[in-house]
Amino acid sequence: MSDKPSTNEEEYFARQDAERLKKSRAQSRQVAVDAERHSHHMKCPKCGADLSTEDYHGVEVDRCPECHGVWFDAGEVESLVKKESGVLDVFRSIMRGVS
Repeated sequence: MSDKPSTNEEEYFARQDAERLKKSRAQSRQVAVDAERHSHHMKCPKCGADLSTEDYHGVEVDRCPECHGVWFDAGEVESLVKKESGVLDVFRSIMRGVS
């Protein structure tokens, strides 16, 4: 009997190594994506300062204390428009409320 592994055995271990490498790369990518996501969480897109959350007519609006930007999450503008009579009224009242 030969000490050299068979071709099937070499293929098997090559597949196992490839699968382990694929899983390892996927985990590394996920860790990088999570780290990137958390590095921007509650940061002002304009100046990078920490955002503060303020309640405005029952809707939590994110506001930057540095540049005074007002940022909306998904669905927040629609909620405010439903509560106010018009879009311009919403923005006027927001500007009065956060100034």
